[in-house]
Amino acid sequence: MAEEILILHGWQNRRPEGHWQRWLAEELASRGVSVRYPQLPEPDAPVLDEWLDAVESELQATDAASLTVVAHSLGCLLWLAYLARRGERGEVGAVARRVVLVAPAAPDVLSGIPEIAAFARFGEPGALPVAHADAVLERGVVVASADDPFCPAGADIVYATPFDLDYVAVEDGGHLTMDDGYGPFPLVLELATR
Repeated sequence: MAEEILILHGWQNRRPEGHWQRWLAEELASRGVSVRYPQLPEPDAPVLDEWLDAVESELQATDAASLTVVAHSLGCLLWLAYLARRGERGEVGAVARRVVLVAPAAPDVLSGIPEIAAFARFGEPGALPVAHADAVLERGVVVASADDPFCPAGADIVYATPFDLDYVAVEDGGHLTMDDGYGPFPLVLELATR
């Protein structure tokens, strides 16, 4: 079982009561898992560098072998941006045991939303799959729905295949938010604690 979990929320998420991420954090903490679930700065108008600094702060003094990262939507692109930043600095080696990317937003969708367009380039094909493989010790997973409006081409095609991640489909799940009916989300709990 994972000993530490870092949960990265997405755009416009102020960690509301009832959201599956808050439920996940509480459920894990009740099981004795060390949970980090930071409120990222300015969630309605995120500044990429500020979000990256927040991730780096959360990862200080973390043992990669014990950490699972669970990210949703824009949080998935934040994770990939963090890996790109490490690569630009010439940093190598593992930073997490496993990742669970939930409903990652597609770069072509992000690029059309001015508030979050700066994140789009980190979901595009390139060297990131190699950086991801170097940074994560175990094979990760993408959890998504085929009817997600933020990834209409399918997260299996956009993320799971290029990053060599497992893919778990959620039928009729939309973007896997509270509005789509996702408060408690046992599937993500199971995947995060493997």
